[in-house]
Amino acid sequence: MASVEVLPDRPSLMRAAAEHVVEVAAQATKRGRFTVALSGGSTPADLYTLLATEAVARRIDWSRVDVFWGDERCVPPEHKQSNYRMARETLLAKVAVPEANVHRIRGEDDPRRAAAVYEELLRRTLGASGFDLVLLGMGDNGHTASIFPGLPAVTESSRWVLAQYVEVVGMWRVTLTPAVINAANHVTFLVAGAEKAERLREVLEGPEQIEVLPSQAIKPPRGALRWLVDAPAAARLQKAR
Repeated sequence: MASVEVLPDRPSLMRAAAEHVVEVAAQATKRGRFTVALSGGSTPADLYTLLATEAVARRIDWSRVDVFWGDERCVPPEHKQSNYRMARETLLAKVAVPEANVHRIRGEDDPRRAAAVYEELLRRTLGASGFDLVLLGMGDNGHTASIFPGLPAVTESSRWVLAQYVEVVGMWRVTLTPAVINAANHVTFLVAGAEKAERLREVLEGPEQIEVLPSQAIKPPRGALRWLVDAPAAARLQKAR
């Protein structure tokens, strides 16, 4: 069962998300290491900026953090559309995470090769334990990571990483699949803005149609699924009123 937490505005959402990351990181590093898959997009960028502030960053033992990505655009790491570049500029260059602990998807390589290499890395690094935390967003069409409506990743149950050509954005993407996302200990969606309100209602309260609304495919059987949303995004939710 998913928990849905509605915050009054975007800054409150960012603070709640940062506190959540700090808490999960603390739990994980007590046992050993904290493995996190980052998301792209403007909402996560605000979160990463907050995590990089001294007040928050000092509460995380970055030497024991392993950073991965939920998806990547097939562009070089210095490209303006690179999810890696966004996370590097907003967070990773500002905290004491060892370079060896940053595991990017090689968007500049052949997409299928990049996907195979990343899956091998994940299986070797995570084993059966899964991610400690996967951060996700939700697109206007209900996609999450680069799991887009009608594409194979939506229903993939064995492979952890897929390369797909996404027609609606006109480019190749490499994405984690529900198979590995749903094995995480914590999966957390961040959704902000009134433009997401109707789609969020469909995903959370409408009938299940995962090939149309891929975010519905994220249902970790043993992990905690949490939706952190601001009030404008939650405006059409019946259960949030």
